[in-house]
Amino acid sequence: QYRHALGVTAMEICAGVMEQGEEPMQAAQRELLEETGYGNGTWRPLMTIAPNPGTMTNRCHCFLATDVEKVSGQHLDDTEDIQVHVVSRDEMLRMLKNNELYQAMMYAPLWKYFALEDELKG
Repeated sequence: QYRHALGVTAMEICAGVMEQGEEPMQAAQRELLEETGYGNGTWRPLMTIAPNPGTMTNRCHCFLATDVEKVSGQHLDDTEDIQVHVVSRDEMLRMLKNNELYQAMMYAPLWKYFALEDELKG
């Protein structure tokens, strides 16, 4: 996704803002479907983090979705420019180790997944 402030196109996991009346998991499922066209699967909470608790009260709810499948095309907002890239487990781990992501909120849930990978599969 293009990030204007940095002037870069960055690899990110899906994210978005909850709409009025949505629960966090509903918002995550909607965002994944809108941004990628992937849906269904099994969903469970992974973690909730505070991106900048020194100055803001917002929370970032992170979920693990497994066995998702391509069910539609993308449904992007006018301001979104997103290309979907499916990467292997090993490629994502390499990207994390080489600091190839720009968005700090992407690192926490991805590193937690890799730290708990065996437990999460069970």
